[in-house]
Amino acid sequence: MNTMRIDILNPKAERLLKDLADLNLIAIQDTSKNGFASVLKKLRSKAKSAPTFDEITSEVELVRSKRYAK
Repeated sequence: MNTMRIDILNPKAERLLKDLADLNLIAIQDTSKNGFASVLKKLRSKAKSAPTFDEITSEVELVRSKRYAK
């Protein structure tokens, strides 16, 4: 199976692709629903509170100190 990303320039081409999908010759998946933004939104909805700027800065500094200590 090959996967391709196609930019549709003409609405007639979209209709043709949908017809091919109806014949079970191709499968169409909407990638906009599975993007990074939706995953990020899902993760944020589960968080009780967002970290403060100081918390983020201290975590970054901790990781940097561990990385450059080697």
